[in-house]
Amino acid sequence: MLIRGDLEKIEQKIIRGERLTYEDGIKLFHSKELAYIGSLADYVRQKKCGDMVYYNVNCHVNLTNICKARCKFCAFGRDEKSAGAYAMTVEEVLNLISDAMKDPNMSGLHIVSGLHPTWKFEDYLKFLQVIHKKFPNLYIKGFTGVEITHFAKISERSVENVLTELKSAGLQAIAGGGAEILTDRVRNLLCPKKATADEWLNAARTAHKLGLKTNASMLYGHIETIEERVEHLIKLRELQDETNGFQTFIPFPFLPKNTSLEKNIRQTSHWDDLRTIAISRLMLDNFTNIKAYWVMLTVPIAQIALNFGANDIDGTIHKENILHDAGATSPTALPEDEIIRIIKEDFNILRVIE
Repeated sequence: MLIRGDLEKIEQKIIRGERLTYEDGIKLFHSKELAYIGSLADYVRQKKCGDMVYYNVNCHVNLTNICKARCKFCAFGRDEKSAGAYAMTVEEVLNLISDAMKDPNMSGLHIVSGLHPTWKFEDYLKFLQVIHKKFPNLYIKGFTGVEITHFAKISERSVENVLTELKSAGLQAIAGGGAEILTDRVRNLLCPKKATADEWLNAARTAHKLGLKTNASMLYGHIETIEERVEHLIKLRELQDETNGFQTFIPFPFLPKNTSLEKNIRQTSHWDDLRTIAISRLMLDNFTNIKAYWVMLTVPIAQIALNFGANDIDGTIHKENILHDAGATSPTALPEDEIIRIIKEDFNILRVIE
């Protein structure tokens, strides 16, 4: 266990603006001083971001849950002929977005899907083209590094070519999912049929080269070790040093319900969720934004996380499917006024930024 004297040495490095090492990250994860670590993360958050918390008024669009990857940690994916499998039509997608547009402040879309075994890259591209033509003022963040890699493979194109096509069709940013844990050991055991760690990082690097900002995530609380969590954070930090293309980091706690790991792995504790957010803020010194994703954390823990280094709480969602299939107990959507209340109630900030 990390004793207070060791933690104070890390605190002095933070105050001096020195980068924390891999060893520092391991020590922080082994420390029981949650409140102390949270206060350090809040200090860095205040220094870097000031009194601002971000949210957006957005709609999630999951084109299909049919997926050939069938990752062991996923409750969303289905085989093509399984009960509950679906593949949306263009008309259904437009109707979903039109319904979300009843909110006059609707500003963006979050589009992620399964790796459909028979859809071509052009099918995904068509969705994007039609959506952008119908709703040209909506900010479109879509597809993950896993999906981008999949598109490149099934179309026999380069990742750069795929991203160029998507950008021309209206894509403005890349979603951060699919990173899971960026080590070959974890990915070979849990998700061997999708992008490797290097392929995910390459998709992000290439997007940044083309001027497309991306998010980055970490799915924790399954079979990974503490050492692998820290390795994951450092890989993201190194790429950010190289490209400065990441907008936001989102740590996702693993939700085991309805997954093949349900019988063997318990859901993370809120203690672990808060320390992971705080340590992410401390280790990722070149990331401006750390998100407390209320859908997975629950609203009360997301509120507390705003005092543990987070400065983003995501958005209204409109309707979330992927994580609720895995047992998320949070609402499937939140109205904008409720998000603002949540932020102001706990964080007591001066400004809320959409």
